[in-house]
Amino acid sequence: MVSTQSAQAPYARVKQYLKDGLADGTWPAGAQMPSEAELMARFGLSRMTVNRALKELQAQGLVERSQGVGTFAARLHRVSSTLTLRDLHEEIVERGHTHHAVVHRQRTEKAAAALAAQLGLGVGARVFHTLIVHHENGVPLQCEDRYVNPACSPHYLEADFTRTTPTQVLFETTALWRAQYTIEAGAPTPEEARLLGITLREPCLVVTRATFTRTATITLARLVYPGSRYQLQGIFQP
Repeated sequence: MVSTQSAQAPYARVKQYLKDGLADGTWPAGAQMPSEAELMARFGLSRMTVNRALKELQAQGLVERSQGVGTFAARLHRVSSTLTLRDLHEEIVERGHTHHAVVHRQRTEKAAAALAAQLGLGVGARVFHTLIVHHENGVPLQCEDRYVNPACSPHYLEADFTRTTPTQVLFETTALWRAQYTIEAGAPTPEEARLLGITLREPCLVVTRATFTRTATITLARLVYPGSRYQLQGIFQP
């Protein structure tokens, strides 16, 4: 029988080890945690894999990272209420279901004024654009319309998004510092309704998400879920 630990993705083992240590008080708030080099040696993994685990913990507000200094357990007031930035592929697989993606757009475009302002770029600047529909067990679950700042992820468009996801690529290739969300009930656009196989009157959960480095906007994404197919859940743990 395959153990639960061995069945986990390599980065997930690192992440769970650190989360367990935070939960049991091994690293109290403000304490310095193991370095990337220490985690690489302990788990026998690459720096990229270890860095992904640390980035996800940082995105969840569980750790604080300072370049050249280290990783520290976040103080309680920073983690009392968080919205987890997760990859949809992992959510679907955790439910024991099958994920596949259909790529409808993957190209370079010129940024119009509104988009340029949101990404902190000049009007007409080059941006990367992907439009992907994620399916769960063959049913369209999410329409992901995403713009990426090329300066933050120069090779973004080279990824095969039928085998990986934009979230995975950006976690692994960018210096993620913070994320910003808006969540609302809304109607799909005609294109979104067509791609999701729903009517224009179907209520949807619409998530607009931006992520940032310390100095730049990485990406701006509009994520649309049919309300009848998706439920947003969260956990509060002070």
